[in-house]
Amino acid sequence: MSFFSNFQSDKCPGTISGNPLNGMCEKVCIQAQKIFDAGIKQVQIENYTLTVTSFTPANPTYPLTFISARSTDAGVTLTNVSVDRLADKQGCARVQATVNIPVEVIYTDANGVEGVGTASIAITEDVLLYVPAPSIMPFRVEAQGSVVCAEGTFNAEGGTFTVNACTTVILKIAIDVELLIPSYGYCAIPPAQDYSKEVCAGFFELPLYPQGKNCNCK
Repeated sequence: MSFFSNFQSDKCPGTISGNPLNGMCEKVCIQAQKIFDAGIKQVQIENYTLTVTSFTPANPTYPLTFISARSTDAGVTLTNVSVDRLADKQGCARVQATVNIPVEVIYTDANGVEGVGTASIAITEDVLLYVPAPSIMPFRVEAQGSVVCAEGTFNAEGGTFTVNACTTVILKIAIDVELLIPSYGYCAIPPAQDYSKEVCAGFFELPLYPQGKNCNCK
């Protein structure tokens, strides 16, 4: 079982029923990342050139046929970050950055062998975000990104792919802080339920030995 499968306790996450103050027992200090502002942009990029490296298996036979490409969990990186506070908008700043999103490209080569390569998509962001006042602990610009490419063609001359990409980027202004929050105490952790395909379902329910009366065979 888990928090959300057949576990009943007032010490676990979930919807609140009744008075939300019931069970609240202390104020606790936790170390957390506070997000002061965030914004999302979703853009379709057409005819983007993907330079693919780290082919698996190595040395595929050209030409390649594009199957799909999507972002991985390798982590988004930021370059060329610039934050310019605006004198006419208190607390607001122009935030510029290049968001680099790692991408996994799936293809088949000329021999019909399916392979995987790595690439990245660089997206330039230029947005307005709230930036907190100067403090001893500095804020930082962070990003999350996702990419899906359903269409693409192989470029034989450069060994690249030209793709149309659906991109999602979230830029955030964050600081690691010690935050004081109300607490219900420690969380109750239920025992984990093993995953099973139930391949023996129906078989284990059979009686150990045949049931019924002997047949009168003549």
